[in-house]
Amino acid sequence: MSNMIRLRKGLDIKLKGKAEKIFSKEKLADTYAVKPTDFPGLTAKLIVKVGDTVKAGSPLFIDKYHPEVQYVSPVSGTVSEIRRGDRRKLLEVVVTPDAERVYEKFETPNLTKVAREEILELTLKSGTFPFLVQRPYGIVANPKDTPRDIFISGFDTAPLAPDIDFALTGEGDSFQAGIDALRKLTNGKVYLSLPDHVSATSIMKKAKGVEIYTFKGSHPAGNVGVQINNIAPINKGEIIWTITPQNVVALGRLFLQGIYNMSRLIAVVGSEVKKATYVKAIPGAALSSFSEYFIPESNARYISGNVLTGTALDKDGHIGFYSNQLTVIPEGDHYEFLGWAKPFRTKKFSFSRSYFSWLTPNKEYKLDTNLNGGERTFVVTGSYEKVLPMDIYPVHLIKAILAEDIDKMEQLGIYEVIEEDIALCEFIDPSKNEMQKILRDGINLMIKEMS
Repeated sequence: MSNMIRLRKGLDIKLKGKAEKIFSKEKLADTYAVKPTDFPGLTAKLIVKVGDTVKAGSPLFIDKYHPEVQYVSPVSGTVSEIRRGDRRKLLEVVVTPDAERVYEKFETPNLTKVAREEILELTLKSGTFPFLVQRPYGIVANPKDTPRDIFISGFDTAPLAPDIDFALTGEGDSFQAGIDALRKLTNGKVYLSLPDHVSATSIMKKAKGVEIYTFKGSHPAGNVGVQINNIAPINKGEIIWTITPQNVVALGRLFLQGIYNMSRLIAVVGSEVKKATYVKAIPGAALSSFSEYFIPESNARYISGNVLTGTALDKDGHIGFYSNQLTVIPEGDHYEFLGWAKPFRTKKFSFSRSYFSWLTPNKEYKLDTNLNGGERTFVVTGSYEKVLPMDIYPVHLIKAILAEDIDKMEQLGIYEVIEEDIALCEFIDPSKNEMQKILRDGINLMIKEMS
């Protein structure tokens, strides 16, 4: 029997364009890319050059400070481009795929008898180790650490987020194999969080070897950081690993089939798509491979991920490593004269009840990316605490980060949060501050000072 946790804080942002529970077969993209920028704190060291032939699972670059952690190609093909930014910072390694996918083959042990060291070695060699994200800091885990526990969030409450239970259809064996491998990596527990309305036939609900908690509440109930805070909070000096259900499946495939296969259902959603649906694809696929789902000539923002925490993509961009949705919404490059003085607009959404959206809680909105105001000093309203169901004071924490006060940052809970946890605070912020960026700057400072 699972444990129920009810969260009373949060905010659901209902947008138009939620995906129907149907999916299209995978369409081969023109290019695929692995981006070091998807991995906060990574200093990448390139180990391939343009023209090299790779297989799915062949290493492209490594972590300069942890060279045993490899970042591999999602497909077989030829390295066609290496994109760099300022100071020759590595931005993308682009692979043009073969017509038929060829995989690196890895020898897989028996999961019932295998030792932790063997599992660790295989995940490092195969490139699946970056699936594991460490808390605190939200960075790729350190293979030299043993986590206190491992957490999996089995649902997503972000705007237009995919139904993870549907996305795992037919992957029961792989999911269980992934769980079995994870159990060997920790001396503690593997926690799996599910929504209160989960089906009795759910693949995740049938999982063995995990401690299941169910959550009821608004976003960010589906954030693993919120779940950790409400189940078994992180104390100073402790390390927890997290992993998404889709990556649990990919890890399970490694142990069942001996290959690196990240194929998954990606939700193509938003008000600027012809028909919101699921598409079988591989993270790293070029944005152009999804063009048939977009509204032609639409002035749109393409986001790898959700509207709160995702990354904006250029026309020649690629889906991010951890993304399971592609969101398309109107670009907010227009301005409204005296917009703040028009409270009777029925198409606008407001948390602060500036408009009358609170009278229609189930209405879906077509929101754009317009900031609707300019950055200013913090306005203390008490609103942030209403949308963050954690024992954290977000304004005090952000101010401590801006002051670079390490002791205060520790006391105010910087070990427990990453960007996605305070994304709603940024969304409702009347001061228009980039709270997620400020938090990441604080995390980087902590890593520097504590190393």
